[in-house]
Amino acid sequence: MIRTTTVLFDLDGTLLDSIQLIIDSYHHSLATHGLPARSDAEWLAGIGTPLRVQFRDWAHDPALFDALVATYREYNISNHDARCCGYPGAVEMVQAIRNRGLRTGLVTSKQRAGAERGLRLLGLDAAMDVLVGADDVVNPKPHPEPLIKAADHLAVDPRSAIYVGDSVHDMESGRAAGMRTAAALWGPFSQSDLTRTQPDYWLETPADLITLLQRETA
Repeated sequence: MIRTTTVLFDLDGTLLDSIQLIIDSYHHSLATHGLPARSDAEWLAGIGTPLRVQFRDWAHDPALFDALVATYREYNISNHDARCCGYPGAVEMVQAIRNRGLRTGLVTSKQRAGAERGLRLLGLDAAMDVLVGADDVVNPKPHPEPLIKAADHLAVDPRSAIYVGDSVHDMESGRAAGMRTAAALWGPFSQSDLTRTQPDYWLETPADLITLLQRETA
């Protein structure tokens, strides 16, 4: 196995505790436009994919589709800083990895501007060597394009990278890109939710990733 040089992270549900706000933003958007509600579980299943995927059932009506996306973003942004925070140990995890001399990056299905806002809230805006958002790619996760783009930007072999995420879309994207995958179980999904994706590593806490990397270099 090639030694790890790079650790790439998902944002929502992995570094940033923002899942309930995301779900509430979807509910708000449908309600605002008089559309039937969907359950938390239905929205949760699409966490890790872009808004254009989550709202695809209304893509046949471009005006409504654009309005849903705009309403979601307005609500999400206006509540973002008050309702989001880092998962315990997540910021320290990223800092410890950088202190080990490894490259770090963010690969998210959020638009770049939203991702940058999340990183600023965490105090990690200067801690990522690359950021790939939904508006930087043609094919979002679970397609491998976002992760391949990040690896290409850093000029690293995908096999030397670990992708840390919380959803099936993260695990599938990382595996398809030729990276090792690490499932963050402190997010909204359990091990049973992710088992079918066969992650290379299961992380109960952010500290588990540090331990994993320490063992690799021991």
